[in-house]
Amino acid sequence: MDADCHSSRVSDTSSGIDRFFAISARGSTVSREVRGGLATFFTMAYIVVLNPIIIGNAADVQKQFIGDGSAPNLPLIAAGTAFVAGIMTILMGVVGRVPFAMAAGLGINALVAFNIASVMTWEAAMGLVFLEGIIIAILVLTGFRVAVFNAIPAQLKTAISVGIGLFIALIGFVDAGFVRRVAAGPPLEMGIRGALTSWPLLVFIIGLLVTVVLVARRVKGAILIGIVGTTVLAVIVEQLAKPGALSADNPAGWASVPSLPKEIVAFHNPLALFTEFDPFGAFTQVSVILAILFVFTLLITDFFDTMGTIVGVGRQAGLVDNDGTLPRTKEILLVDSIGAAAGGAGSVSSNTTYIESAAGVGEGARTGLASVVTGVLFLLAIFFAPLVTVVPYEAAAPALIVVGFLMMTSVRDIDFSDYEISIPAFFTIVLMPFTYSISNGIGAGFITYVLIKVVKGKSREIHPLMWVVAALFVVYFALGPIKILFGV
Repeated sequence: MDADCHSSRVSDTSSGIDRFFAISARGSTVSREVRGGLATFFTMAYIVVLNPIIIGNAADVQKQFIGDGSAPNLPLIAAGTAFVAGIMTILMGVVGRVPFAMAAGLGINALVAFNIASVMTWEAAMGLVFLEGIIIAILVLTGFRVAVFNAIPAQLKTAISVGIGLFIALIGFVDAGFVRRVAAGPPLEMGIRGALTSWPLLVFIIGLLVTVVLVARRVKGAILIGIVGTTVLAVIVEQLAKPGALSADNPAGWASVPSLPKEIVAFHNPLALFTEFDPFGAFTQVSVILAILFVFTLLITDFFDTMGTIVGVGRQAGLVDNDGTLPRTKEILLVDSIGAAAGGAGSVSSNTTYIESAAGVGEGARTGLASVVTGVLFLLAIFFAPLVTVVPYEAAAPALIVVGFLMMTSVRDIDFSDYEISIPAFFTIVLMPFTYSISNGIGAGFITYVLIKVVKGKSREIHPLMWVVAALFVVYFALGPIKILFGV
């Protein structure tokens, strides 16, 4: 009798989970969802390593690092990255009930680290990320997101993604030392005085080649495998050849020396980072116009990247209706916007829905249960945060370059025979890496788009919001002359 009662309770629990996530209704099983959740985690777990390297090693305008320290604290940022990703992915599974995982967005974190924090404190920069998430949430709740989505031409949105991909790839090449500045001659050169003559560069090249081969063969978890394998090779090379640390006297050294941490399992409290953001600090540290433009750039980058991801992965999972809509779209977008705000509040940059969720869908995941599994694994990863200190730039850089490639593939959706859109798209794409600024690329693209439409007598085709944004970017680019003119 007791056994029957126990069996009944298990059955009720299973059927309850099935009904809540609509597992059977979507043609899936619990085992498929678990398998899909595992696949998604191992495909995107690299972000726990990459995000700390990108934002953790960048100093703000006061030469301080995240956590208000005078030196990087990568394990703490790794723990924070895993914590926010875990909580938001579980929330996506429970509220959105779709197999979409969330984590700190690549591209957005580069924008925050290299463009925003360079002119203000980290607290203020993360405060802007928090505000951006709140604004997106309001757009979702009011339904205004459709108007924002329609304001910017689809191919210009694509150009933003492509430009960010090139920007990320350039960061990877520079971080690895494959591309370097020179004092005289061309502005950039390959390797050391034009030659690839160092052990760290050899490790980087091997890691890049292995990673691209794994990606080309569509091996699940290719990026993570590439990072781990290259890191192991780097540790071995350092022990045998001892290239040492990079310096003016040792240009053939590591950008960050790979060495085993004193501890492998440790707890770095990610909640400590939630006291490190200031929502309105930016408006007292830079001009109001510049702060607004930063928020808008974050919003555009975050919002439209999410829209493309959920439609693409949703279509792969068979969840998109004939009219292109997704079930529980409002809930999905709301959780994604909360992720942006949570990433800012947690000082780990905006969290967004990941295209790598497609890996779980490929394993059969169709419901939010897979996201719950992925989220729990992210939370467990908090305890292994010290391992990120082992990974040198030369091992992480191949992942950045491959992610850049993946983001750039959407360039095929731009019609380069139509100069009205292809010229603005071109400026958007090339100015991001060439000026080391995402906002410069977006601004140039918007301004040239409006200008060309006006010159060709097609002003009516320009959405009112595009007029406003283009005007703001004109002021943004003219801030220097304006300050001189008014003696500011």
